[in-house]
Amino acid sequence: MDISLAGKHALVGGASRGIGRATAIELAKNGAHVTLLSRNRETLEEVRRQLDTSDGQQHLVIAADSSDPKHTGEAVAASAIQKPFQIVVNNTGGPPEGPAWSAGLDEYLLAFTQHLLCSQSILQAVLPGMRASGYGRVINVISTSVKQPIPNLGVSNTIRGAVANWAKTLSGELGADGITVNNVLPGFTQTDRLTDIIQTRSESTSSPLEKVAEKMMASVPLKRFATPAETAAAIAFLASPAAGYINGVNLPVDGGRTASL
Repeated sequence: MDISLAGKHALVGGASRGIGRATAIELAKNGAHVTLLSRNRETLEEVRRQLDTSDGQQHLVIAADSSDPKHTGEAVAASAIQKPFQIVVNNTGGPPEGPAWSAGLDEYLLAFTQHLLCSQSILQAVLPGMRASGYGRVINVISTSVKQPIPNLGVSNTIRGAVANWAKTLSGELGADGITVNNVLPGFTQTDRLTDIIQTRSESTSSPLEKVAEKMMASVPLKRFATPAETAAAIAFLASPAAGYINGVNLPVDGGRTASL
């Protein structure tokens, strides 16, 4: 099975921590040149120094904010001119908890901008290079909520669904160019976002943090939270030549928690 990414150039969003950081490490381990994308250049530089360079890879950073799609797209386009991208991992932090009915218009607009408009801007920046090389992998890190909405994540449920349908549409439009578009759906994963969710639920229910965490783990057939590296492994596979005929899918990495197929 060919999972080597040697010679491929990957852009990884949200690369300063969590799933994004783990994905950058995994892609570099498999031979890819990796460009790290996030807001904080200093943190990105720290991650860059940790990446594997045993195959002679050259890793770069782009400091840009997903709430500014125009600037992010321009920064990615400038990098793509120097070295075209074959792999893009769209990944950014999710909206805060709360019911859909009470969320303000500005909350929906910000989430739509960060998750869909920014991904669209990045896609348009990298597409010429992918088409020229005949190889493209667009992988969106979204949520199991596209299969089964998660209570009290109203804005996230709404926007993640929009991204999933955007991706499915693209998979039909770009397949003939050798470009696949897939979504990875993390479940409960040991990230700062999960810590925040546990904290919020603990405060709203007056329950100890460990009790909230235990209840969440009890809903997972594997009875534990995922590590970021486990999600990164799925992303690396979808980015590889071995996944060349997998296109337009939603892949849960959730320990079996999602009830729907």
